[in-house]
Amino acid sequence: MNTQNTQFTKTEDNNNLWLSKKNNQEFNFTDYGIVPTVLNSEAEVGQAMLNELYSTAASKEGDINIALLGGRGAQELHRLLGELAKTTEQDQLLARLNVFTQDALAPLSMNNGFSFVRDFERILGDAFFKKIKSFTPMQTNTKDLESALINYLNKLEELGGLDIFFIGHGPEENKASHLAYIKPFSGAQSHHIAGIIPISSSILEHHISKFKAGGSPVNESDEKECRSAEYILTLGPATILQAKKIVQSVVDADSAPAKVQTYAKVLNTALSLDKDEALQQLNTNPGLWIRLHPNTKSFVLPNLEL
Repeated sequence: MNTQNTQFTKTEDNNNLWLSKKNNQEFNFTDYGIVPTVLNSEAEVGQAMLNELYSTAASKEGDINIALLGGRGAQELHRLLGELAKTTEQDQLLARLNVFTQDALAPLSMNNGFSFVRDFERILGDAFFKKIKSFTPMQTNTKDLESALINYLNKLEELGGLDIFFIGHGPEENKASHLAYIKPFSGAQSHHIAGIIPISSSILEHHISKFKAGGSPVNESDEKECRSAEYILTLGPATILQAKKIVQSVVDADSAPAKVQTYAKVLNTALSLDKDEALQQLNTNPGLWIRLHPNTKSFVLPNLEL
């Protein structure tokens, strides 16, 4: 193992590789539930997400570290940020932003149309990336995915962790769901910071369909390369739970109708008071991890039928 990796503990279970820190403290399992805020349009959701960024900016000095949400869920936020970047209105705020991606498929060239990086560039625009303090994507075009992921995690830690984790909600079989790309039965636990796990057909199809629904310019060659990806890179429960604030958006139940049932299951499923039983619930349905964060906003549309 590379010496830079020695501060991480590596856990492999059923081909799932999870990274954690040796000094990670025991997590206190408290179920805070979630309280959805139903808004009338994607534009309102985007503005609400932007307002959460403004709120964080006003509450602290210095850098602001955020994890971008890929796919449809945050496109309106990204359009708003892109428009602001074309003006000087929020240049001081933009200059404070350290921006991270949160998940990816690998191996995949960084310029593939199904890459989150390419999609972020498309909507946020050149001016945004020129004005922010830093942009750190997960590297998906390297033979040593583990070392690349650890370099990413080291930078995130050096900067103090995430102030805002912009997160979505992905449907899985049996009314389960994923957060970031933490898939069911991947063995994710509360101390796991990030993982490299075998790709699943459900996440692959969800990834491709949400890019197409979001208007990404893709072609057959991009899709062929995407379908040959073998792994999922994803931030883990520890990074989600240690973020200072979670901002969730679910806007695409029209094109992903399974979310009506999967979101309702997260909303209505209390975690067991027995820790072992709770861990089993979370492994079966990783979407439930959001219930363990004390500072969560969940912006949704009426099409979730709540």
